[in-house]
Amino acid sequence: MRLINVAAAQLGPIQKGDTRDAVVSRMLALMDGAKSRGADLIVYPELALTTFFPRWYVEETAEADRWFEKTMPNEATAPLFERARSYGMGMSFGYAELTEDGHHFNTSILVDQSGTIVGKYRKTHLPGHAEYSKERSFQHLEKRYFEPGDTGFKAWRTMGGIFGMCICNDRRWPETYRVLGLQGVEMVLIGYNTPAVNPLRDAEGPSERLFHNRLSVQAGAYQNSAWVVSVAKAGIEDGHHLIGGSLIVNPAGEIVAEAKTEGDELLVHGCDLDDTVFGKKTVFDFARHRRIEHYGLISEQTGVIAPE
Repeated sequence: MRLINVAAAQLGPIQKGDTRDAVVSRMLALMDGAKSRGADLIVYPELALTTFFPRWYVEETAEADRWFEKTMPNEATAPLFERARSYGMGMSFGYAELTEDGHHFNTSILVDQSGTIVGKYRKTHLPGHAEYSKERSFQHLEKRYFEPGDTGFKAWRTMGGIFGMCICNDRRWPETYRVLGLQGVEMVLIGYNTPAVNPLRDAEGPSERLFHNRLSVQAGAYQNSAWVVSVAKAGIEDGHHLIGGSLIVNPAGEIVAEAKTEGDELLVHGCDLDDTVFGKKTVFDFARHRRIEHYGLISEQTGVIAPE
């Protein structure tokens, strides 16, 4: 048995006027709660330090730089690293990253139990659009403010297991999990900020969005025999509704914990990393069963080319 007690730390809404210090205080309160429940690892959502600013259009994108972190850790986030280190607790959270050479990424980090950043992932599958869209009921401008990630889907051996990360829209793409699965990933950490309605199809509301959230995460977990911890920023943020539904899913694809609210909420579950072994040695023994000679289209083309 390789048991790791994981805390999925859902955050309620962060308003446009909320300071980073205020947000970090909420994150620290969740960490304290996780410690009291014996957590070894705490996972926060995508863009955990700020409101979901890509919903706002600005003509000059440099005006959005105030939402980005130039260093990590920094003055605002240092208390998170210090508290996690004192607790001997691993940590993962997402933020907007502005690199020294001027690149903008939607980023997540993995911090080990000594407070050291051991992994960094930059979001690959950016949803939405780059220019103002009159057709949408609200804007989703990730393609305007972020560049596609340059890290690829890496896995890291740390905290007694093999961990990977992805962010929000990445969870909808089976390639995300499979590339991690081919590295033997045992736990995938995900943060998301997901609107409760589709801006191009308002009939697609919260219940359907929550269904797709569960479907994507459960399929990824089962098809790669891995634990998945998927954590939301939720609630009414700057007048816009984000779904909750944070999940911990086991390697059989079963939900073992799910958030009940859209506020700050903590899910803690003991995850045995050895539970991944059965699936990896049977149905999803990739070495025995995969037939890559038939999968060429997956990496050779992006869009659909229908048969003649």
